[in-house]
Amino acid sequence: MSKQTFDVIIFGATGYTGRLVAEYFFTQYGVDGPVKWAIAGRSMSKLEAIRDRWANAAALPLIVADAQDRASVREMVAATRVVITTAGPFSVYGSDLVAACAELGTDYVDLSGEIPWIARMIGSHQAQAQASGARLVFSCGFDSVPFDLGVWFTQQQVMKKFARYAPRIRGRVRSMQGVLSGGTFLSVDAVVAAAAQDPALGELVADPFAYTPGFKGVEQPDDQTPYQDELAQTWVGPFIMSGINSKAVHRTNLLEGHLWGTSFQYDEMLMLKAQPSEDDEPGLAGFSFNEGGHPQPGQGPTQKELDAGFYDVLFIAELADGQVLKASVSCDEDPGYLSTSKMLAESAMALAFDVTREETPGGCWTPAAALNEALLKRLTEKAGLRFTVEG
Repeated sequence: MSKQTFDVIIFGATGYTGRLVAEYFFTQYGVDGPVKWAIAGRSMSKLEAIRDRWANAAALPLIVADAQDRASVREMVAATRVVITTAGPFSVYGSDLVAACAELGTDYVDLSGEIPWIARMIGSHQAQAQASGARLVFSCGFDSVPFDLGVWFTQQQVMKKFARYAPRIRGRVRSMQGVLSGGTFLSVDAVVAAAAQDPALGELVADPFAYTPGFKGVEQPDDQTPYQDELAQTWVGPFIMSGINSKAVHRTNLLEGHLWGTSFQYDEMLMLKAQPSEDDEPGLAGFSFNEGGHPQPGQGPTQKELDAGFYDVLFIAELADGQVLKASVSCDEDPGYLSTSKMLAESAMALAFDVTREETPGGCWTPAAALNEALLKRLTEKAGLRFTVEG
């Protein structure tokens, strides 16, 4: 393996989401084409089982690597330009992989939404990644591409129309249907439990600027209290992923040199059909569990559930003089699995083939700041996402 050079290695390919990423790569890029890729995981027999599902895939390289075996992780990282990882929880299985990428200059993408862990990785590896040239891009799935890139896209349209950026954007999840994965459920549960025991950790999770060390912006709008949003023309309530996505958006603004201003505000909420009652839990609206009930790590939805998935997110940009621009990001696929697997794959491809290190040098990045136009183009052409100006 040490003599081979890959463009992309998919680590965690035997898990549910990892298999979807691998299947997408096989369908989109083949095995004998110009893209050199491989799948990796702990078990050779399971890797072989994945490869054997596809016709004419015998030439696909298989790599045995264990997230808790630093030597195998390091060898894998040294063999590729980009690592995709779906092996979570990342606080348990991801730290050595990020460290190896930062040291060796290998680019990295994941689908993590684990706030304390991402904040720790930024603090621990920003300087080393800058020195080695490694682009470490976190949250390249439904956490947080449609939101982070959606805000970036909206601001681009605002600039085109008004010759300035908007000081506030409202993210409004207009409609969504998806299945909450076992890994996501475990990650959220772990963060909530840890924050309950550690007040400092709780403050970090609640801080919209947790990913911008050294910078604290202005107070952000309340995204936890339902209210009637006059610009969205509907009731809105809390959204379970807002704390993850808003942090990515603020880091994007930081990495872009605060193009949107140091007083930029962003809040993210669910659009509701009616005023919620005190018994409602609107934060989970749009998500369901697997048909079997409480999800377990590695489990995923049935094909029927996947086929029923979709999402539609509205962004409302407000200028200081009261002018408004609306844009949206939508997709007719399950957000947490099908769409996530494609977003993750194309994020890696954009790093490998589209975005130079002069454009995006080494460091800890968000999807929008690192990949912006290149990723938007790939997602619209290959992954079924729609970025639309609505007026």
